[in-house]
Amino acid sequence: MVVGEIIGLILAIIVVVILFKVLKSIPALIVNAVIGVVILWLLNLVFGLHIAINIWSVLVSAIGGIAGVIIVVVLYFLGFAFVS
Repeated sequence: MVVGEIIGLILAIIVVVILFKVLKSIPALIVNAVIGVVILWLLNLVFGLHIAINIWSVLVSAIGGIAGVIIVVVLYFLGFAFVS
């Protein structure tokens, strides 16, 4: 019985640590997503590009930051993705 309680306690601690790390990174992802959407919108507006701003381009921008926006633009120019 004691071994089961110890394993349960260890699993609970692991879950709490993982949740803490995920919740701590959410504001950074939101900031990256907003910056990415603004940059993509400005690229579309200023340079006349037609990069699709959808869930996938926002996710790539949120996870990658400025590098993610560059990846979206490169994929757009190569014709692989984000073409509207």
